[in-house]
Amino acid sequence: MGFIEDAKETAEAAAEKVERLAKDTVDRLKDKTDEAKATAKVKQAQAEKDSVAARNDAKKNLRGD
Repeated sequence: MGFIEDAKETAEAAAEKVERLAKDTVDRLKDKTDEAKATAKVKQAQAEKDSVAARNDAKKNLRGD
């Protein structure tokens, strides 16, 4: 019976390790997704800022300021 108990414990330990690895991988992917979303928001905000600045410059030139 000792051999069967050892095999069972080894299988359980391996399953726990695989579970932890899967959870860690999912967490890493979520982190990367969040980072990509944040980067996209920053780029969008920068583009909007540049657009507003260009529009303001155009208005300024039309007014002759």
